[in-house]
Amino acid sequence: MHKDHRSDDIRAFTGAFIATACLILSLLVPNLVRAAPSAAVVMDMRTGQVYLNEDADKQLHPASLTKMMTLYIAFQAAASGDIDLDAQTTVSSTAASVPGSSLNLSAGERISLRDLVTATAIKSANDAATALAEAIGGDTKRFVARMNATAARIGMTRTHFRNAHGLTAEGHLSTARDMSLLGRQLFFDHPEFFDLFSKVHASSAGRKIAHTNRRFLGAYSGADGIKTGYTRAAGYNLTASAHRGKKRLIVTVFGASSSADRTARVSTLMNKGFRQAPELVKWIPPAPTRQTRPKSKPLLVSAPAPDQSTVRLSLINVSSRAASGLGSIHGQRRDSPDSISGDARGLLRPRARQTPTPPLKPRAAKLGGVALAAILR
Repeated sequence: MHKDHRSDDIRAFTGAFIATACLILSLLVPNLVRAAPSAAVVMDMRTGQVYLNEDADKQLHPASLTKMMTLYIAFQAAASGDIDLDAQTTVSSTAASVPGSSLNLSAGERISLRDLVTATAIKSANDAATALAEAIGGDTKRFVARMNATAARIGMTRTHFRNAHGLTAEGHLSTARDMSLLGRQLFFDHPEFFDLFSKVHASSAGRKIAHTNRRFLGAYSGADGIKTGYTRAAGYNLTASAHRGKKRLIVTVFGASSSADRTARVSTLMNKGFRQAPELVKWIPPAPTRQTRPKSKPLLVSAPAPDQSTVRLSLINVSSRAASGLGSIHGQRRDSPDSISGDARGLLRPRARQTPTPPLKPRAAKLGGVALAAILR
């Protein structure tokens, strides 16, 4: 009788112990239970050469790396004059109800396309990305069709988009290689917009926002972009760009276990790539996705106000030739005397380079010698 009671007590204790141990393990090491598949690629931004390939062509969930394509199309539309970034659009109930990272937009709220771009690039706001897609495409279905058509032109052969924000959906897949190709296309096709990805802080529709990539931007010397992503299915993803001297790399990691792990993995891969990359190479830009250039295009440039940490985004129209020569604010230190004047805040016109650059193809020459550095850390 007593022996039976002792057996019951032992079984009860054992069961409780096992249940408690499982609970502790699930809290301490959740990523061992549901680790996302991983992949990585290290690519030379200047030439497209791959220095390291870890399942770079494996189709995985891109999460918010998707927004690089959403922004690429927005930049295309602004550059061609199809949209005015200062135009206001009305937030739909569909956009306002998208879950996940958000600017907390309300249905019926009026907001500029510029603010939607800023929130999509820096805060990775799903509601802003959806509202931007609706404003440009008329509806998300047409916009996503444009995303897929653009991906095909870039050569993203193993990418298929189902939405503009990157939340997990059946068939919404990409690869580390394809996302690096997209990041490289953004760099070459839209240098006038690219430095937006380096901003640690900004404001959108009166809301102060911080960059989801601020950990890497602040920790890695020479880091200047570009986009993070996270969902449970994807893990922690990052496409990042950085430069050292005349070297410039773009690295994509899929499936890291945390934001810190993502930063550490990208930093390690960057270091490996910089050791392998030659100092001087002939820049080989990717083919632009559109063949004709408009006579004038909006130029989005940004600079920190002297009395605040947020950035001000300003739109000016310049000729294509002038825009190419004007470049962007990349490579200027925050305390540089060339960086900004009080009378021209937000309209930065960098001086010409003081050191000669080797002759390059016309499109590359505008970028080849420019060191693109984050001006906010």
